[in-house]
Amino acid sequence: MAAGPTLDMTEKPIPSPSLAPIAERPHWWQWITVLSLDAPLVAVLWQWQLARVAGVQLRAAPIFILGSSVWLAYAADRWLEGWRLEPDRVRTQRHRFYQRRRWPVAVIWFVLIAGDVATAASALDRRALAAGCALLLLVAAYLLSHQLLHRHLPLRPPKEACVALLMGMGAALFVFSAPGAVISRLPGPLALFILLCLANCLLISAWEIPVDEVHGQTSLVRQFPAAGALSRVFPWAVAAACLLFSAWAEGPARSAALSAAAGCLLLVLVDRIERRVGWALARVLSDVALMTPLIPLCRHLASVGR
Repeated sequence: MAAGPTLDMTEKPIPSPSLAPIAERPHWWQWITVLSLDAPLVAVLWQWQLARVAGVQLRAAPIFILGSSVWLAYAADRWLEGWRLEPDRVRTQRHRFYQRRRWPVAVIWFVLIAGDVATAASALDRRALAAGCALLLLVAAYLLSHQLLHRHLPLRPPKEACVALLMGMGAALFVFSAPGAVISRLPGPLALFILLCLANCLLISAWEIPVDEVHGQTSLVRQFPAAGALSRVFPWAVAAACLLFSAWAEGPARSAALSAAAGCLLLVLVDRIERRVGWALARVLSDVALMTPLIPLCRHLASVGR
């Protein structure tokens, strides 16, 4: 849920262990991240959760458009990063994959964006289409800024905050524009989801300091030493906010708050074991931790099937 200049070694917020040589092939558990499937899954699951909060049921088209759009954004980001890096500087399986399979991925990317646009043009009403285009411009601006135009600008908006906000806006976009949606119920659960995403991004940036150094990327944790300690405390604070919100919320809003709280506590657990299992597995597990709406979704599907 990633760009900037290489900072001087004295500016590191916490010590960076040496990177082990990257394996020739990804481990089986890395493929969900290597193929950029984790973020679309998180976005679609939270879209469903927020739709329940707003009292609407989304059709297949908005779900497909969101999932494919998130994949297109993440694939473009990693494609550009792989194109920028020299092969001997690549330190992650996800960037190596996009570097080695650059042109097949590009073909798939253009085919999918054509299907995405065609689906949006045929299935969305004018309001949802306008909102989608506005978000598309924001995503494009983020990619251009963080990968190309402002890559070496030290005071640009933190990528972690940008990613968290864009994920939240994407998950809520078609819910807000759905006919009959009770929008007044959404701000609280949506804010908790954005904070959960931010907690995820902060931890990943703390774990991947050695990777960012080699790749020439910056992050909030590398820029500001205090953010290294904050990244460990932040999930606890968000979990507390989620539990407080759930104490007075009802129905789907309470379920969404508990999903966010569970995600934060899972992030805390992953951070505790990160040094033992390694940053690569911790990154995968931290993204899985954001998929907690699977629990109420499975319960919902079971109740419908009775």
